[in-house]
Amino acid sequence: MPWRVPLADLDYGEAEQAAVMDVLRSRWLTMGAVTRELEQRFAALVGVRHAVAVSSATAALHLACLALDIGPGDEVIVPSLSFVATANAVRYTGAQVRFADVIGPHDLTVSPASIRAQITPRSKAIIVMHYAGFPCRMPEIVRIARQHGLAVIEDAAHAPGARLDGTALGAWGEAGCFSFFSNKNLATGEGGMLVTDREEIARQARLLRSHGMTTLSWDRHQGHAHSYDVVGLGYNYRIDEIRAALGLAQLDKLARNNARRRAITLEYRRQLAGLPVELPFQDAAGEPAYHIFPILLPPGADRADFIERMHTAGIQTSIHYPPIHRFRLYYRRHAQVSLPITDDVTRREVTLPLYPTMRAEDVSAVVAAVRGSLKDRG
Repeated sequence: MPWRVPLADLDYGEAEQAAVMDVLRSRWLTMGAVTRELEQRFAALVGVRHAVAVSSATAALHLACLALDIGPGDEVIVPSLSFVATANAVRYTGAQVRFADVIGPHDLTVSPASIRAQITPRSKAIIVMHYAGFPCRMPEIVRIARQHGLAVIEDAAHAPGARLDGTALGAWGEAGCFSFFSNKNLATGEGGMLVTDREEIARQARLLRSHGMTTLSWDRHQGHAHSYDVVGLGYNYRIDEIRAALGLAQLDKLARNNARRRAITLEYRRQLAGLPVELPFQDAAGEPAYHIFPILLPPGADRADFIERMHTAGIQTSIHYPPIHRFRLYYRRHAQVSLPITDDVTRREVTLPLYPTMRAEDVSAVVAAVRGSLKDRG
Protein backbone atom coordinates (compact mmCIF):
# COMPACT_ATOMS: atom_id res chain seq x y z
CA MET A 1 0.00 0.00 0.00
CA PRO A 2 1.18 3.61 -0.51
CA TRP A 3 2.04 4.81 3.01
CA ARG A 4 1.11 8.27 4.18
CA VAL A 5 4.31 8.11 6.25
CA PRO A 6 6.66 5.17 5.58
CA LEU A 7 8.88 3.67 8.27
CA ALA A 8 12.08 4.75 6.48
CA ASP A 9 13.09 6.49 3.27
CA LEU A 10 16.30 7.24 1.40
CA ASP A 11 17.97 10.62 1.07
CA TYR A 12 19.16 9.90 -2.48
CA GLY A 13 19.64 12.38 -5.28
CA GLU A 14 22.03 13.61 -7.93
CA ALA A 15 25.15 12.83 -5.89
CA GLU A 16 24.28 9.14 -5.71
CA GLN A 17 23.33 9.04 -9.40
CA ALA A 18 26.61 10.68 -10.41
CA ALA A 19 28.60 8.31 -8.19
CA VAL A 20 27.06 5.26 -9.83
CA MET A 21 27.56 6.63 -13.34
CA ASP A 22 31.23 7.33 -12.58
CA VAL A 23 31.70 3.66 -11.67
CA LEU A 24 29.89 2.47 -14.78
CA ARG A 25 32.04 4.70 -16.96
CA SER A 26 35.17 3.30 -15.29
CA ARG A 27 34.16 -0.22 -16.44
CA TRP A 28 35.45 -1.75 -13.18
CA LEU A 29 32.65 -3.04 -10.92
CA THR A 30 34.18 -5.24 -8.23
CA MET A 31 36.36 -4.06 -5.32
CA GLY A 32 38.86 -1.45 -6.46
CA ALA A 33 39.87 2.17 -6.00
CA VAL A 34 36.42 3.40 -4.95
CA THR A 35 36.16 0.72 -2.27
CA ARG A 36 39.59 1.68 -0.94
CA GLU A 37 38.57 5.34 -0.77
CA LEU A 38 35.44 4.42 1.19
CA GLU A 39 37.54 2.34 3.60
CA GLN A 40 39.99 5.19 4.15
CA ARG A 41 37.29 7.79 4.74
CA PHE A 42 35.28 5.51 7.02
CA ALA A 43 38.38 4.70 9.09
CA ALA A 44 38.93 8.45 9.47
CA LEU A 45 35.29 8.93 10.54
CA VAL A 46 35.61 6.33 13.29
CA GLY A 47 39.19 7.27 14.20
CA VAL A 48 40.73 3.83 13.68
CA ARG A 49 43.66 2.54 11.66
CA HIS A 50 41.75 0.03 9.54
CA ALA A 51 38.36 -0.28 7.83
CA VAL A 52 37.44 -3.33 5.74
CA ALA A 53 34.42 -3.01 3.44
CA VAL A 54 32.26 -6.14 3.19
CA SER A 55 28.91 -7.32 1.85
CA SER A 56 26.94 -6.81 5.10
CA ALA A 57 27.22 -6.18 8.82
CA THR A 58 26.55 -9.90 9.28
CA ALA A 59 29.70 -10.62 7.26
CA ALA A 60 31.62 -8.09 9.37
CA LEU A 61 30.46 -9.75 12.60
CA HIS A 62 31.38 -13.21 11.30
CA LEU A 63 34.84 -12.03 10.19
CA ALA A 64 35.42 -10.31 13.53
CA CYS A 65 34.63 -13.55 15.37
CA LEU A 66 36.94 -15.54 13.08
CA ALA A 67 39.76 -13.01 13.40
CA LEU A 68 39.49 -13.27 17.19
CA ASP A 69 39.80 -17.07 16.95
CA ILE A 70 36.30 -17.72 18.30
CA GLY A 71 35.22 -21.28 17.58
CA PRO A 72 33.88 -24.58 18.93
CA GLY A 73 33.95 -24.77 22.71
CA ASP A 74 33.81 -20.98 23.12
CA GLU A 75 30.94 -18.84 24.33
CA VAL A 76 30.14 -15.26 23.39
CA ILE A 77 27.82 -13.04 25.43
CA VAL A 78 25.29 -11.18 23.26
CA PRO A 79 22.10 -9.18 23.82
CA SER A 80 18.89 -10.96 22.95
CA LEU A 81 17.38 -7.60 21.98
CA SER A 82 19.08 -7.33 18.60
CA PHE A 83 18.69 -8.50 15.04
CA VAL A 84 19.27 -12.25 14.86
CA ALA A 85 22.51 -11.80 12.88
CA THR A 86 24.25 -10.67 16.08
CA ALA A 87 23.89 -14.19 17.46
CA ASN A 88 24.03 -16.05 14.14
CA ALA A 89 27.51 -14.69 13.41
CA VAL A 90 28.77 -16.40 16.56
CA ARG A 91 27.06 -19.67 15.69
CA TYR A 92 28.68 -19.69 12.23
CA THR A 93 32.02 -20.25 13.97
CA GLY A 94 30.78 -23.25 15.96
CA ALA A 95 30.74 -21.26 19.21
CA GLN A 96 27.65 -20.80 21.37
CA VAL A 97 25.94 -17.67 22.70
CA ARG A 98 24.87 -16.67 26.17
CA PHE A 99 22.14 -14.05 26.23
CA ALA A 100 22.27 -10.91 28.38
CA ASP A 101 19.35 -8.70 29.42
CA VAL A 102 18.90 -5.00 28.69
CA ILE A 103 19.15 -2.23 31.27
CA GLY A 104 15.50 -1.24 31.42
CA PRO A 105 12.57 0.41 29.60
CA HIS A 106 14.48 3.71 29.72
CA ASP A 107 17.63 2.21 28.14
CA LEU A 108 17.32 -0.71 25.72
CA THR A 109 21.06 -1.38 25.45
CA VAL A 110 22.68 -4.42 27.01
CA SER A 111 23.11 -4.42 30.79
CA PRO A 112 26.71 -4.55 32.10
CA ALA A 113 25.46 -6.35 35.23
CA SER A 114 23.75 -8.99 33.08
CA ILE A 115 26.90 -9.38 30.98
CA ARG A 116 28.93 -9.99 34.13
CA ALA A 117 26.42 -12.60 35.32
CA GLN A 118 26.77 -14.55 32.06
CA ILE A 119 30.57 -14.95 32.17
CA THR A 120 31.78 -18.55 32.41
CA PRO A 121 35.16 -20.27 31.98
CA ARG A 122 34.23 -20.74 28.30
CA SER A 123 33.56 -17.04 27.65
CA LYS A 124 35.71 -15.64 24.84
CA ALA A 125 34.07 -12.35 23.89
CA ILE A 126 31.24 -9.89 24.41
CA ILE A 127 29.19 -8.48 21.54
CA VAL A 128 27.33 -5.28 22.33
CA MET A 129 24.69 -3.70 20.10
CA HIS A 130 24.20 0.06 20.13
CA TYR A 131 20.42 -0.20 19.91
CA ALA A 132 18.73 2.56 17.87
CA GLY A 133 22.11 4.29 17.58
CA PHE A 134 22.40 5.00 21.33
CA PRO A 135 25.67 4.13 23.06
CA CYS A 136 25.98 1.12 25.29
CA ARG A 137 27.73 1.73 28.60
CA MET A 138 31.10 1.14 27.03
CA PRO A 139 33.50 2.22 29.81
CA GLU A 140 31.90 -0.26 32.20
CA ILE A 141 31.62 -3.02 29.59
CA VAL A 142 35.25 -2.61 28.50
CA ARG A 143 36.31 -2.71 32.16
CA ILE A 144 34.43 -6.00 32.67
CA ALA A 145 36.00 -7.42 29.51
CA ARG A 146 39.52 -6.50 30.61
CA GLN A 147 38.97 -7.99 34.07
CA HIS A 148 38.04 -11.33 32.51
CA GLY A 149 40.32 -11.36 29.47
CA LEU A 150 37.45 -11.07 26.96
CA ALA A 151 37.37 -9.39 23.57
CA VAL A 152 34.70 -6.80 22.76
CA ILE A 153 32.96 -6.65 19.39
CA GLU A 154 30.62 -3.73 18.73
CA ASP A 155 27.55 -4.31 16.59
CA ALA A 156 27.30 -0.70 15.46
CA ALA A 157 24.82 -1.36 12.65
CA HIS A 158 22.61 1.44 14.00
CA ALA A 159 25.38 3.82 14.94
CA PRO A 160 27.55 5.35 12.18
CA GLY A 161 28.70 8.76 13.32
CA ALA A 162 27.73 8.24 16.97
CA ARG A 163 30.20 8.97 19.78
CA LEU A 164 30.60 8.49 23.52
CA ASP A 165 33.10 10.39 25.67
CA GLY A 166 34.81 11.63 22.50
CA THR A 167 35.32 8.13 21.04
CA ALA A 168 33.31 6.91 18.05
CA LEU A 169 31.08 3.90 18.53
CA GLY A 170 32.85 1.03 16.82
CA ALA A 171 36.25 2.13 18.18
CA TRP A 172 35.80 1.02 21.79
CA GLY A 173 36.38 -2.70 21.32
CA GLU A 174 38.64 -4.93 19.31
CA ALA A 175 36.36 -4.57 16.28
CA GLY A 176 33.31 -2.58 15.23
CA CYS A 177 30.76 -3.73 12.65
CA PHE A 178 28.51 -1.39 10.64
CA SER A 179 25.57 -1.97 8.30
CA PHE A 180 24.81 -0.11 5.07
CA PHE A 181 21.43 -1.81 4.55
CA SER A 182 18.69 0.17 2.81
CA ASN A 183 17.11 1.59 5.98
CA LYS A 184 20.36 2.53 7.74
CA ASN A 185 21.75 6.02 8.39
CA LEU A 186 24.33 5.37 5.66
CA ALA A 187 22.49 3.28 3.06
CA THR A 188 23.87 1.47 0.02
CA GLY A 189 21.27 -1.32 -0.30
CA GLU A 190 23.56 -4.06 0.95
CA GLY A 191 27.01 -3.65 2.44
CA GLY A 192 28.87 -3.14 5.68
CA MET A 193 32.20 -2.30 7.29
CA LEU A 194 34.52 -3.83 9.86
CA VAL A 195 36.75 -1.34 11.69
CA THR A 196 39.65 -2.03 14.03
CA ASP A 197 42.92 -0.67 15.34
CA ARG A 198 44.47 -4.13 15.35
CA GLU A 199 46.58 -5.01 12.31
CA GLU A 200 46.03 -8.76 12.61
CA ILE A 201 42.24 -8.46 12.74
CA ALA A 202 42.26 -6.26 9.63
CA ARG A 203 44.64 -8.61 7.82
CA GLN A 204 42.49 -11.64 8.60
CA ALA A 205 39.28 -9.84 7.60
CA ARG A 206 40.74 -8.73 4.26
CA LEU A 207 42.00 -12.24 3.56
CA LEU A 208 38.81 -14.08 4.51
CA ARG A 209 36.38 -11.69 2.79
CA SER A 210 37.68 -12.85 -0.60
CA HIS A 211 38.06 -16.63 -0.48
CA GLY A 212 41.31 -16.59 1.49
CA MET A 213 43.16 -15.38 -1.64
CA THR A 214 46.48 -13.61 -1.28
CA THR A 215 45.76 -11.07 -4.05
CA LEU A 216 42.59 -9.42 -5.35
CA SER A 217 41.32 -9.15 -8.91
CA TRP A 218 41.98 -5.40 -8.72
CA ASP A 219 45.65 -6.02 -7.87
CA ARG A 220 46.01 -8.28 -10.88
CA HIS A 221 44.12 -5.84 -13.12
CA GLN A 222 46.56 -3.10 -12.07
CA GLY A 223 49.52 -5.32 -12.85
CA HIS A 224 50.60 -5.55 -9.20
CA ALA A 225 50.25 -9.35 -9.19
CA HIS A 226 49.85 -12.12 -11.74
CA SER A 227 48.60 -15.03 -9.67
CA TYR A 228 47.44 -15.85 -6.15
CA ASP A 229 47.54 -18.47 -3.45
CA VAL A 230 44.68 -19.53 -1.15
CA VAL A 231 45.88 -19.62 2.44
CA GLY A 232 42.62 -19.79 4.40
CA LEU A 233 39.07 -21.06 4.15
CA GLY A 234 37.59 -17.75 3.12
CA TYR A 235 34.21 -16.45 1.96
CA ASN A 236 32.75 -14.25 -0.73
CA TYR A 237 32.06 -11.28 1.51
CA ARG A 238 33.15 -8.60 -0.96
CA ILE A 239 31.39 -5.32 -1.54
CA ASP A 240 31.34 -3.86 -5.08
CA GLU A 241 32.34 -0.49 -6.52
CA ILE A 242 28.76 0.67 -7.11
CA ARG A 243 27.84 0.23 -3.46
CA ALA A 244 31.14 1.74 -2.37
CA ALA A 245 30.40 4.78 -4.54
CA LEU A 246 26.95 5.10 -2.98
CA GLY A 247 28.61 4.83 0.41
CA LEU A 248 30.91 7.76 -0.35
CA ALA A 249 27.98 9.91 -1.44
CA GLN A 250 26.04 8.96 1.67
CA LEU A 251 29.06 9.56 3.90
CA ASP A 252 29.04 13.19 2.78
CA LYS A 253 25.48 13.50 4.11
CA LEU A 254 25.88 11.49 7.33
CA ALA A 255 26.54 14.29 9.84
CA ARG A 256 23.75 16.45 8.43
CA ASN A 257 21.26 13.58 8.34
CA ASN A 258 22.13 12.40 11.85
CA ALA A 259 21.44 15.96 13.01
CA ARG A 260 18.08 15.85 11.23
CA ARG A 261 17.28 12.53 12.93
CA ARG A 262 18.07 14.14 16.27
CA ALA A 263 15.78 17.09 15.59
CA ILE A 264 12.93 14.79 14.53
CA THR A 265 13.45 12.64 17.64
CA LEU A 266 13.23 15.70 19.90
CA GLU A 267 10.05 16.84 18.13
CA TYR A 268 8.52 13.38 18.58
CA ARG A 269 9.31 13.49 22.28
CA ARG A 270 7.75 16.94 22.61
CA GLN A 271 4.53 15.96 20.85
CA LEU A 272 4.22 12.55 22.54
CA ALA A 273 4.64 13.97 26.05
CA GLY A 274 1.56 13.20 28.12
CA LEU A 275 0.48 10.19 26.08
CA PRO A 276 0.52 6.79 27.83
CA VAL A 277 3.64 5.51 26.09
CA GLU A 278 7.20 5.18 27.37
CA LEU A 279 9.99 6.87 25.42
CA PRO A 280 13.37 5.17 25.91
CA PHE A 281 16.71 6.99 25.80
CA GLN A 282 15.54 10.40 26.98
CA ASP A 283 18.70 10.74 29.10
CA ALA A 284 21.12 9.06 26.68
CA ALA A 285 24.81 9.83 27.01
CA GLY A 286 27.14 10.87 24.21
CA GLU A 287 26.16 11.76 20.67
CA PRO A 288 23.70 9.13 19.39
CA ALA A 289 22.99 8.38 15.73
CA TYR A 290 19.18 8.31 16.24
CA HIS A 291 18.67 5.41 13.84
CA ILE A 292 15.13 4.44 14.86
CA PHE A 293 12.45 5.83 17.19
CA PRO A 294 11.12 3.12 19.53
CA ILE A 295 8.19 3.58 21.88
CA LEU A 296 6.82 1.21 24.52
CA LEU A 297 3.07 0.72 24.73
CA PRO A 298 1.41 0.52 28.15
CA PRO A 299 1.59 -2.89 29.88
CA GLY A 300 -1.24 -5.09 28.67
CA ALA A 301 -1.87 -3.08 25.51
CA ASP A 302 -2.83 -5.02 22.38
CA ARG A 303 0.17 -4.31 20.19
CA ALA A 304 -1.21 -6.08 17.14
CA ASP A 305 -4.35 -3.93 17.31
CA PHE A 306 -2.28 -0.75 17.77
CA ILE A 307 -0.13 -1.58 14.73
CA GLU A 308 -3.17 -2.38 12.62
CA ARG A 309 -4.82 0.91 13.54
CA MET A 310 -1.62 2.78 12.69
CA HIS A 311 -1.50 1.03 9.34
CA THR A 312 -5.13 1.92 8.69
CA ALA A 313 -4.12 5.55 9.25
CA GLY A 314 -1.39 5.13 6.64
CA ILE A 315 1.51 5.02 9.10
CA GLN A 316 4.04 2.23 8.65
CA THR A 317 5.52 0.81 11.85
CA SER A 318 7.77 -2.08 12.79
CA ILE A 319 9.07 -4.07 15.77
CA HIS A 320 12.75 -3.88 16.77
CA TYR A 321 13.11 -6.74 17.60
CA PRO A 322 11.52 -10.05 18.44
CA PRO A 323 13.96 -11.35 21.11
CA ILE A 324 16.49 -13.80 19.72
CA HIS A 325 16.20 -16.22 22.64
CA ARG A 326 12.51 -16.75 21.78
CA PHE A 327 13.13 -17.82 18.17
CA ARG A 328 12.65 -21.55 17.63
CA LEU A 329 16.27 -22.02 16.55
CA TYR A 330 17.54 -20.62 19.85
CA TYR A 331 14.71 -21.51 22.21
CA ARG A 332 15.54 -25.22 22.07
CA ARG A 333 18.88 -24.53 23.77
CA HIS A 334 17.92 -21.45 25.76
CA ALA A 335 14.44 -22.29 27.05
CA GLN A 336 15.52 -21.71 30.66
CA VAL A 337 17.10 -18.33 30.02
CA SER A 338 15.65 -15.61 32.25
CA LEU A 339 15.62 -12.18 30.63
CA PRO A 340 12.64 -10.49 32.31
CA ILE A 341 13.32 -6.96 31.08
CA THR A 342 13.91 -8.05 27.49
CA ASP A 343 10.74 -10.16 27.56
CA ASP A 344 8.75 -7.21 28.89
CA VAL A 345 9.97 -4.50 26.53
CA THR A 346 9.86 -6.70 23.41
CA ARG A 347 6.17 -7.37 24.02
CA ARG A 348 5.49 -3.62 24.10
CA GLU A 349 7.95 -2.06 21.62
CA VAL A 350 6.76 -0.40 18.42
CA THR A 351 9.04 1.53 16.06
CA LEU A 352 7.65 4.74 14.57
CA PRO A 353 8.84 6.28 11.28
CA LEU A 354 12.15 8.12 11.37
CA TYR A 355 14.23 9.31 8.42
CA PRO A 356 16.04 12.57 7.65
CA THR A 357 13.65 13.80 4.94
CA MET A 358 10.60 13.67 7.26
CA ARG A 359 8.66 16.91 7.39
CA ALA A 360 7.10 18.53 10.44
CA GLU A 361 3.65 17.58 9.17
CA ASP A 362 4.77 13.94 8.89
CA VAL A 363 5.74 13.88 12.57
CA SER A 364 2.42 15.46 13.53
CA ALA A 365 0.54 12.89 11.42
CA VAL A 366 2.33 10.02 13.14
CA VAL A 367 1.63 11.44 16.60
CA ALA A 368 -2.03 12.00 15.75
CA ALA A 369 -2.26 8.37 14.62
CA VAL A 370 -0.59 7.21 17.84
CA ARG A 371 -3.08 9.20 19.88
CA GLY A 372 -6.02 7.76 17.92
CA SER A 373 -4.67 4.21 18.02
CA LEU A 374 -4.31 4.30 21.81
CA LYS A 375 -7.95 5.20 22.36
CA ASP A 376 -10.21 2.51 23.74
CA ARG A 377 -12.31 1.10 20.93
CA GLY A 378 -15.28 1.15 23.29
